[in-house]
Amino acid sequence: MAAEVVGGALLSAFLQVAFDRLASPQFLDFFRRRKLDEKLLANLNIKLHSINALADDAELKQFTDPHVKAWLLAVKEAVFDAEDLLGEIDYELTRCQVQAQSQPQTFTYKVSNFFNSTFTSFNKKIESEMKEVLEKLEYLANQKGDLGLKEGTYFGDGSGSKVPSSSLVVESVIYGRDADKNIIINWLTSEIENPNHPSILSIVGMGGLGKTTLAQHVYNDPKIKDAKFDIKAWVCVSDHFHVLTVTRTILEAITDKTNDSGNLEMVHKKLKEKLSGKKFLLVLDDVWNERPAEWEAVRTPLSYGTPGSRILVTTRGEKVASSMRSEVHLLKQLAEDECWKVFENHALKDGDLELNDELMKVGRRIVEKCKGLPLALKTIGCLLRTKSSISDWKNILESNIWELPKEHSEIIPALFLSYRYLPSHLKRCFAYCALFPKGYWFVKAELILMWMAQNFLQSPQQIRHPEEVGEEYFNDLLSRSFFQQSNLVEFFVMHDLLNDLAKYICADFCFRLKFDKGRCIPKTTRHFSLEFSDVKSFDGFGSLTDAKGLRSFLPIKQGTKVRKMPMHFGELKNLQELDKFIVDRNSEVSTKQLGGLGGLNLHGRLSINDVQNILNPLDALEANVKDKHLVKLELDWKSDHIPDDPRKETEVLQNLQPSNHLENLSIWNYSGTEFPSWVFDNSLSNLVFLKLEDCKYCLCLPPLGLLSSLKTLHITGFDGIVSVGDEFYGSNSSFASLEMLQFLNMKEWEEWECKTTSFPRLRQLLVFKCPKLKGTKVVVSDELRISGNSMDSLSIFRLDFFPKLHELTLIKCQNLRRISQEYAHNHLMSLCIEYCPQVELFPDGGLPLNIKRMCLSCLKLIASLRDNLDPNTSLQTLNIEHLEVECFPDEVLLPRSLTFLRIQYCRNLKKMHYKGLYHLSSLIIRDCPSLECLPAEGLPKSISSLSIIGCPLLKERCQSPDGEDWEKIAHIQDLYVR
Repeated sequence: MAAEVVGGALLSAFLQVAFDRLASPQFLDFFRRRKLDEKLLANLNIKLHSINALADDAELKQFTDPHVKAWLLAVKEAVFDAEDLLGEIDYELTRCQVQAQSQPQTFTYKVSNFFNSTFTSFNKKIESEMKEVLEKLEYLANQKGDLGLKEGTYFGDGSGSKVPSSSLVVESVIYGRDADKNIIINWLTSEIENPNHPSILSIVGMGGLGKTTLAQHVYNDPKIKDAKFDIKAWVCVSDHFHVLTVTRTILEAITDKTNDSGNLEMVHKKLKEKLSGKKFLLVLDDVWNERPAEWEAVRTPLSYGTPGSRILVTTRGEKVASSMRSEVHLLKQLAEDECWKVFENHALKDGDLELNDELMKVGRRIVEKCKGLPLALKTIGCLLRTKSSISDWKNILESNIWELPKEHSEIIPALFLSYRYLPSHLKRCFAYCALFPKGYWFVKAELILMWMAQNFLQSPQQIRHPEEVGEEYFNDLLSRSFFQQSNLVEFFVMHDLLNDLAKYICADFCFRLKFDKGRCIPKTTRHFSLEFSDVKSFDGFGSLTDAKGLRSFLPIKQGTKVRKMPMHFGELKNLQELDKFIVDRNSEVSTKQLGGLGGLNLHGRLSINDVQNILNPLDALEANVKDKHLVKLELDWKSDHIPDDPRKETEVLQNLQPSNHLENLSIWNYSGTEFPSWVFDNSLSNLVFLKLEDCKYCLCLPPLGLLSSLKTLHITGFDGIVSVGDEFYGSNSSFASLEMLQFLNMKEWEEWECKTTSFPRLRQLLVFKCPKLKGTKVVVSDELRISGNSMDSLSIFRLDFFPKLHELTLIKCQNLRRISQEYAHNHLMSLCIEYCPQVELFPDGGLPLNIKRMCLSCLKLIASLRDNLDPNTSLQTLNIEHLEVECFPDEVLLPRSLTFLRIQYCRNLKKMHYKGLYHLSSLIIRDCPSLECLPAEGLPKSISSLSIIGCPLLKERCQSPDGEDWEKIAHIQDLYVR
C-alpha cells in the first residue's frame, strides 16, 4: 500500500513540532550569537526527516515484526529527547523576551546581555545533548536496511480530506435489533418474578456489537415509561470494579447528587433508604467483574426494592452474567442486509441516495470483513465517506491490517484502519485520549485546552487561534466516529474499543495510575494521569520521577483527594501540562517545589491550590507564572483560612501574575483586602472570563471595567462589600465587551451605582441572594447624580442602564421593590423574578415587546401579566414557582400567546382550571405534593407534551390503564409520569 494514501504516521505529528522549531529564525539566531556549530541544527533537521520517511512503513510493520516494534520504540524515545532539547531552548528564549519586556532596557540590549552571560553553561549542555541525540538518530536510521524499512512519500496532513461538519450522523435508528429490543422490553415489563430478587438480565456479546446502544434504546422506549418504575438510573461501570465506587455511583445516579463518602456502610444505608419500597430499573453498562463476592456486596442494598424491580447489564463475558446469577440474552452479529444498511448510512456523502455499482461491489467485500460488528461498520463507513475514488476503496479492501496477528486480537482491524487513515495531527489528538479511563465523559473545551498545552494545535503562521483549530480537530474526530455525542449535549464519550485502541497505540508513553498494570511507571512515560478520588498521596510511586521526559501530570477527576505533590517533583523538567499544583504545608518543601514549578514550560491551564501555604511572597515569585503560556489559571486559598497579614496575601497574589496570553482567570477564597493592579489594569488584555469567589476580606471591588476584552464576570461571596460605585468602573466607558454579569451571595451589599455609559453590550444579568440590595442608583456622569426620595430610588432596578440586556434574573433580593424603564426595552427576552417579595409591579409602560420567557413566584405579578403585555407579545414560556395557592390558573390569568407552562414547588396547590390551560401545547407539573387531580374536563387537545414529576397523588391517578385520570391524558403523544 502506497504511503501517500494514508494520513501519515503518529510519529510524523510529533516530528512536525520539531521541524517548525528548527525552521524558526530564533533558533538559528541562538546558534549564531553563541558561535555554536550551525551544522548541528542542519544535521538534526536532516536526521529527523530521514526518520520521518521511515515512520509510516514502521508503524504498519510493527504488528508483524517485533524487531521493528522495538526499533520504533527506540525512535520515539530519541525523537522525544530531541523535542525536549528544542523545547528547552524555546523556553529560555521566551523567558528572555518576557524579562526584556518587563524592564526599561531595549530588547536588543537585553537579548545580547542574556546570551553573553546566562547561556555560558547552558550552551555546553545544549551542544553536548544535541550531539548525543544525533548519534542515536544516526544509529537508528542506519538500521533501515536490516529491518527492511522503506521510505515513503508523505504529503502532509491534507491527505485525509476533511469531513464536512454537516455530515454528522444522528444515531436515532438501530438496524437489525428490533427482535432483541422487544425480547428485553418484554422481560423488563413482565410480571414474572425471579427468586433472586431483584431480577437481572445480561446482554452478552463481544465488543463493538452495539450492546450499549441497544440498552439505551430500550431504556428510553415509551413502553418502559409506561411500566411504572418509580426510579430509573443508568450507571457506566467499566473494567475497574470497586465495590465502594460502584455502589456510590449507583447512589449518585439515583439521587442526582454527588457523594464523597468513603464509608461503604454509610453509602449502603443511604442507598437502602432510597430504594426501600420503590420499584426501580437500573442499567449497569459494561460490567467486567467475575467475582461473585464483590457483586454480592453491591447487590445487598439493591434487594430492598419492591418486586418488579429490574437490573439490565451489558457485558462481554458470560462468566460475568454467571457471577451475578443473571439471565442471559446473547447478542449476535448483524445479518448481512443489516450490515449493509449500517455501512451505507455512514459511507454515503451528503445528498447521495446510493453508491455507484463499482463502489457498491468493493463496499460489499469490505462489509464482509467487518464480521457483523456495528462499530466496525460505522467507523469504516465514516472513513470511506472521505474517499471518493475507487482506488482508495480498493486500497482499504486489500490492506494487510485485516489480517492482524492473533496476539493483537483485541484490536478490531476496521478500527485500526480508520485510525491509520487519520491525518497525523488527528492521530496525535486521538492517541492522547489514552490517558482517560473507559466511560469517561469528555468536555470538548477542556480537552481542547489539554491539546493546546501539548502544542498539538498548529496553524500556519498562527493565522487562527489555537482554540479554533482545536474545535476543528475535535469535530473532525467526532464526524469520523472516534467520539460520540452523549445523552447530555455538553458531554462526549469514546467507545471502549476505541479507548483500547488509543491505549494500544501509545502504551509506551501514556500511564494511567491504578488502571495500568504495575506500580513502576516506565521511564518512557510522557503523559501521566490519575483518576480515583481515594488517592491521597504518591507514596510508593517514586518511579514517577524516573520518567524524566514527563510532559503531562493530569488529575482527570476534580474530586481527587490528593493533597501533596510527588517528591522530587521539580526534577520533571520537561513537563508542559500540569492540571493541578498543590502548595505543601511544609514551608521548606513548598519553597523547593514552587522553584521547581518556576522552571517548567507549562501551557494551557493550571490550578494552584492551597495558596495560603505560601508564607513568603518571594516564593510565589519563584513559581514564575508570568513566563508560562497559560490560557486558563485558577488560584485557590483554603476556605477557612484566616490571614494574619492581609498585605502579605496581596503580595503573594501580586507575585502570581500570569502572562497576557491568559483568557480565563478564577480566584477563590483570596484573603487580602484589595487586589493587585494586574487583575484590573488591562495587563491581561486577552482576558475574557473572570470569576472572583468568596474573597470575603475585600472591602471594595477593583475597577474591573477597565478590562477591555472581558465578556463574562462572576462575583460571589464578597461579604465586605456594602456598595458598588465608581471604583468598580474605572472610567466612563467601562465594561466595553462584557456580555454576562453575575452577582451571587453578597450578604451586605446595599447600593449599586450604575453609569449610563457602562455595560453597552451586556446580555445576561443575574443577581442572586443579595438580601440587602435596594436597587440601582443612576450616575449620569462623575459630577451629576440623580435621585429623588432616597428610599424610592434605591428600591428600583433600572433597565435603562443595560440597553442590550437579553436576560435578567433577580433572585432573593428582599429589599427590591420595582423594575423601571424610561424607554421601551427592545432586547430583553427572558425575565426571572423569584423570592423578591416586594416586587409587585412590572415596569411602567408594560413589559418589553420581545420578551419570550418568564419565571415568576409572586401571584400579584402573575395576575398583572395580561395588563402589562402588549396584545402582540412574544411571550411563549412561563415558569411558575413557589406559589402559595390552592387553585391555579384562573381563566383570564395567562396570556393567549403562551404555549409552554411549568408549575413547580407549589406545595399547597390542589386543583387546576381547564380554561386557564386552553392555549398550551406543553405542560410540566413538578413537586406539587398536594395536587389531587387534573381538571374535571381533562386537558385541552392542544397539549401534545405533558410531564408529571414528584406529584404522588396525581401520579396514582394518571397510571395506565386504570388510573382515574388516565383517559384525560391518554391522547398526549409525549407523556412522562414519574
